[in-house]
Amino acid sequence: MTNWTQFETEAPDLAKAVAARFEAHKHHVLATLRNDGAPRVSGTEVEFYEGALLLGSMVGARKVQDLQRDPRFSLHSNPGHHTMDGGDAKISGRADEILGERKQQILEHYPDEIPEADVFELGLDEVVLTTVDGEHLYVDLWRPGAGVTRFTK
Repeated sequence: MTNWTQFETEAPDLAKAVAARFEAHKHHVLATLRNDGAPRVSGTEVEFYEGALLLGSMVGARKVQDLQRDPRFSLHSNPGHHTMDGGDAKISGRADEILGERKQQILEHYPDEIPEADVFELGLDEVVLTTVDGEHLYVDLWRPGAGVTRFTK
């Protein structure tokens, strides 16, 4: 699994810009796969913790059940109100459920959040940041080991 730290190492500028998009707003959109393979879209929150991108949820939520059955996900940052300032960030990958002592440490780090939660580390298969500058649209794409590729439209 490729974690956030590896992404930061391979693409520090893009990682900083993407993190800023996820830190700018609390609520984002998570896509998971239902039991029948159909997509499910859920509101969610993410946190950066000790070099990991984490997703926490109420115990037993549908998105948790989806990720426990099939760890594939897509995460879309909240782009803000009628603006593309800072860009539009998307991450896709596989979620790895955190259990035991590490889960307890994470929950204790966020005492004001849900006292009990299901927690996942989000592994990264692809990160995309779309930005607009004047007349151009830029799409920066990162995949593990492949560096950043920029598309201009």
